[in-house]
Amino acid sequence: MNLAKDFLPICKEDLKKRNIEQLDFIIVSGDAYVDHPSFGTAIIGRTLEANGYTVGIIAQPDWHNAEDFKKLGRPKYAFLVNSGNIDSMVNHYTAAKRRRHDDLYSPGGKSGYRPDRAVIVYCNRVREAYKDIPIVIGGIEASLRRFAHYDYWDNKVRRSILVDSKADLLSYGMGEKTIVQIADMMKYGMSIDKMTDIRGTCYLTKDISKLQNYVEVPSFEDVSTDKMKYAESFRKEALEQDSIVGKGIIQKHGDWYLVENPQQVPLTEEEMDFTYNLPYKRTYHPIYEPLGGIPAIKEVKFSITSHRGCFGSCSFCALTFHQGRVIQNRSGDSIVDEAKLLTTLSDFKGYIHDIGGPTANFRHRACKKQEQFGTCKTKQCMFPKPCKNLIVDHSEYLSVLKRVRNIPTIKKVFVRSGIRYDYLIEDKNQEFMRELCKYHISGQLKVAPEHVSDKVLTQMGKPSRAVYDRFVKKYYETNKKVGMNQFLVPYLMSSHPGSDLDAAIELALYIRDMKYMPEQVQDFYPTPGSLSTTMYYTGINPMTGEHVYVPKTQEEKDMQRALLQFKVPKNYNLVKKALLLAHREDLIGKGPNCLIDWNPPKESRYSDKGKAPHGKFKHISAGTGSKSNRRAKPENDKRSSSHSKKSRLKNSRRKTS
Repeated sequence: MNLAKDFLPICKEDLKKRNIEQLDFIIVSGDAYVDHPSFGTAIIGRTLEANGYTVGIIAQPDWHNAEDFKKLGRPKYAFLVNSGNIDSMVNHYTAAKRRRHDDLYSPGGKSGYRPDRAVIVYCNRVREAYKDIPIVIGGIEASLRRFAHYDYWDNKVRRSILVDSKADLLSYGMGEKTIVQIADMMKYGMSIDKMTDIRGTCYLTKDISKLQNYVEVPSFEDVSTDKMKYAESFRKEALEQDSIVGKGIIQKHGDWYLVENPQQVPLTEEEMDFTYNLPYKRTYHPIYEPLGGIPAIKEVKFSITSHRGCFGSCSFCALTFHQGRVIQNRSGDSIVDEAKLLTTLSDFKGYIHDIGGPTANFRHRACKKQEQFGTCKTKQCMFPKPCKNLIVDHSEYLSVLKRVRNIPTIKKVFVRSGIRYDYLIEDKNQEFMRELCKYHISGQLKVAPEHVSDKVLTQMGKPSRAVYDRFVKKYYETNKKVGMNQFLVPYLMSSHPGSDLDAAIELALYIRDMKYMPEQVQDFYPTPGSLSTTMYYTGINPMTGEHVYVPKTQEEKDMQRALLQFKVPKNYNLVKKALLLAHREDLIGKGPNCLIDWNPPKESRYSDKGKAPHGKFKHISAGTGSKSNRRAKPENDKRSSSHSKKSRLKNSRRKTS
């Protein structure tokens, strides 16, 4: 494994240096150009290069006219368009639909370098520059908007992005295999309109008479006017998201049919190693240095992706529709080689920030059945309880962590990807828990119970509160055994479908008993492609058919969020209103069980950052019966109420390419 000698070409001067007269492909991206395997543009560009194709990058072009789209000339085969590592609307707006001022994937972390609905805008400009050039769209924005979908920002159902962008082909999911197949077909003379049988792609046609073994879902016209039809469509789409048992899907849009071919075959371990062993520069292009660099690289530069996919299937996560439920893992040797490479970088300080993926401790397929028969259509691996066929084994992951931390120049290896605590406590071998606490946590472990009300957790697809309480107890017991004094920081979410004021108050009481005020909480954000977004729009859980309560007004969302930080002075009026509406006057007053006083606070013992007096956390573990105060210096957790900088970056790293 080596560093790349050069960045991919970004200007005509680069083409002259490489003696390239015409590029085979040009990638247009909404992100700045960072040549690192956590960025989809870099992975696709380097994969094509490794297969003998020349590739150029047009990063964050000026979309107000077509001139920037011409700066590398006309490609021989196609333009490849993506919005970047994050959906452009999520990148631009908070859950309250307020415009963000930051963009970690842009120079200096400033916003304004990409348009709203970037894929559509970029495709329009490419067509303006080169009318008949083939266009393939991909990445997270295209992948999760491939069907007719509810759009939170327009508050309506939009057509497939393939229809609106007028591109020729849509590549969904992780795109290495797919893009090489497309490139090879173009190389041997096939026109893009004939590419109708490539796995992991969607195309438009007016004739479906020859299609076999496809499932037709309600049309755009139906799902945009009938919420029951929308729920039905989502359910049918979700059941086919598997490369072995999944069928193709058809959805009518006016006179056209959107056809989704079955999922691309997952990468083997050897293919995953190939992707991550490719040469990358592992930093941003030097043109951004005078502008302050690209902040996103800080979170991932010394982190290692160990695998893809997640069989956790949380309702609010769209990974099922992008990376899928089947784990695709790298070999331990490849991970160790990358760690050794990172130690050679000039700014390496001895710390590997993370070895993980969407869920750090999911390192292999959930069960043996998946290898031959695919994932179960109507059953989940972890919910409502772990499947009896689930393989619970941390031994291989632990061996990789040990190998990396034993590299002489490495001081410590952290695990900062999400840990599924419900999976962890099912492991009868407690070695991983001990090693995690002793070697791989920096004072505190962040976990995601998200809520404590079982009626909300059921809609989230998360384990019950009792499971989390078991983990909390086990975590502190283990820390005590290994002689560590470390803490838990729970990620919590307000206003998820199923959460009414009573559920929000239940969560507030849990926080009260924890004696720990969360620094920041996350409002539910209805992003494209998730089960929770379907529940938000329709008021129906499409997988069960049950009606679900959905907090819709901004006032109720604000109240639920305020309850999670009831000690913050600015939240007082909202908390009081919520308690009065819920007839919980018993929680207002001066008693030890009260959340607030009847009178507004003159000043609060808690700052807005959620720190107790003296600037240190106070955390009593819930469910353990412990009354001792546990203190720790907090890490700078940037997860916010509306998909924060760090949360957005981490999620995009999980879903890239």
